[in-house]
Formats: sequence, C-alpha cells, structure tokens
Amino acid sequence: MNANRYIRQTLLKGFGVKAQEKLKQAKVLVVGAGGLGVPVLQYLNAMGVGVLGIVESDTIDLSNLQRQVIYGEGDVGLSKLAVIKQKLEAQNSETKINAYDTFLHKDNALEIIKNYDLVIDATDNFPTRYLINDACVLLNKPFVYGALHEFEGQVSVFNYKSGPTYRCLFPTMPSKGEMPDCNENGVLGIVPGIIGNLQALEAVKVITGIGKPLSGTLLIFDGLSQQYQKITFDAQQENLKRTALEATYENVSCDVDAVISAEDFSTLLNQKKPLQIIDVRTPLEFEDFHFDTSKNIPLQELSERISEIDSSKPVYLVCQSGVRSGKALVQLKDKINTTFLELEGGLNNYLKHAVNT
Repeated sequence: MNANRYIRQTLLKGFGVKAQEKLKQAKVLVVGAGGLGVPVLQYLNAMGVGVLGIVESDTIDLSNLQRQVIYGEGDVGLSKLAVIKQKLEAQNSETKINAYDTFLHKDNALEIIKNYDLVIDATDNFPTRYLINDACVLLNKPFVYGALHEFEGQVSVFNYKSGPTYRCLFPTMPSKGEMPDCNENGVLGIVPGIIGNLQALEAVKVITGIGKPLSGTLLIFDGLSQQYQKITFDAQQENLKRTALEATYENVSCDVDAVISAEDFSTLLNQKKPLQIIDVRTPLEFEDFHFDTSKNIPLQELSERISEIDSSKPVYLVCQSGVRSGKALVQLKDKINTTFLELEGGLNNYLKHAVNT
C-alpha cells in the first residue's frame, strides 16, 4: 500500500493506519452500477478498499448520463460493467475489481455474496432488494441500503451485528400497483450522488469500526428542503431466523396468464399479427421508441381514456420496465372484460432480448 496516497485519511485522529489497513483487507460487493453504484464505487475505490465486486448486466443509455456521472456520451450503448471497471482500474490500480456480468437472482446470489464482507444495495427494484436482504441474513453479512424517489433518498444499514434486517422495516414486498417507478416519476440527477456517497460512508464505518452505523435507523433526505430525518426501528427476531431463500423474488401479476415474455412477444410481432398494444409511458418516451401498431395512453390518463380500448380484442400492456404496465393492469382488469397481457420486464427487457438474438 502506498502510504502517501492515503495520508489525508491516516492522519485523521480516530482513523489512522489501522483503519486504512482494514479498508485494504475489505471485500465489498456493490449490486448495481447506476445512479447509486457509481458514487459508491468511485469513493470506495479511491479510499483504498482492497476488493470491489460489481454485479451489473445493463448497457449505458443516454438517459443515464444525467445522474450516472462516470459515463460519457461516447459510452452510450456499451456495457456498464466493462466501462466502469476500466475507469476504476485507471483511478486506483491497487484495487482488485471482480466483475459479474449478470443480474443478481435467486440462483447466483448466495454464491456471489458469500465471498464478500459487506454488500451495498445500489439497485432500483424491490425483488432484488428483498433477495439481497435474505441472502445476507443467511450468510450473516451486513448490507447498506439506499433508495431514491424524485427529490428524496433513504439510507440504512441492515443485518449489522444481529441488528434489524430490511424485512424488519418493510416486512413484505409491495404489489406492482404500489411500486414507484423512476421511469414515470423521475429523479433529480444530484440526489443519487448524495445518497450513494452516504452509502459509501456507511460502508467505511462498518468496515473500520469508526462512528455509529445507521443500524436500526432509516435516514431520509429531502433535497428540496435540504433536511434529514431519522426513523428508528427494532429487530424482529423472526426475520433473523431465515433458513432458505424464497421460492421466487419475481413480483409478477396475480394472474399468471397476464404476463407475456419478451421472446413470445417478439414472435407475435414477427408474425405481423394485428395486436392491440397499449403503451402507458409518457408521450416523450413513446416518441423516442415505440412499436408501430401501439397506441400511447399515458398511465395518468388511463382512467379517462378507457373508451379508446377495444374490449373485443386482447390488450398488450407495455411500459419501460414493467412497473407502469402492472399498475395499468390493476386499473383495467375490473373495468374491461378482455384478456390482458403485460410485456414482462417492459421495453428494457424486450430490447435486451432483441440485442441478444
């Protein structure tokens, strides 16, 4: 370790060489290299964490650049994992970077997480968050949580020294109709940077033993008023006694027939069948890309425009990620007597399937 590189940290009273050595020996897994993952990775890498694992399988989109500030215009269309690995290695050659070109799922979570001391949740969806929690409980690993919504963010530390888990705060996964969606509501570009940096700070505290980690405390940041609020909560012992992962972490519709895979949907499109496709994204998103035969009825206008949907034909519901189409299904299924099919994973999943076939 180059002592001069980290001298501004080792000079700190209450930190010093011992804490720096703990950073060097630490192995941290970051799930997601987007708005939260980028600042987490940049700062932990710069500060001298010895091993960083990155789980990511997405590509860089132009809409990412407003908040995922390590990427540039020339990176659009490239693998996030490949680009961020190269840039982190250029930033600090002393760090070992383990790259996992995959999304975290039930079949690989335990195998990947077991090799790390700490997990940082930098994801943007509830199924993965509950999966991370349950895997960390089984493996007795702490994890640092971060979440975003418009101008706000949240941070906490779960499963730290037998402390509360994510399920102690949020016992059950929300339904599709209750899930917020950043594609619909957006997020101010600077907020992920603030929350990601707070996550990195909590990780450093957990690794080195300095300060008091946010275990049993949810920190809520309001960017518009520049205020922080803390909510405390207790461990529920039943959540600490998990013996296995759930059978599934996919939050699909209650009606299994209401979901169509990207592969099956692509097959229907190739057959040139006259499909009734209702795209519930915003007009701006629709203009950027849409299926030729689709009709744009934004989710917020759906209740007023139900009459535009032909109940004599099946309805294929489409959005960007699958969240808004799930909300649309909840609104429509009791009002129109027809067959509804959501595009599983939305256009994000469909376009990825199209690239890989």
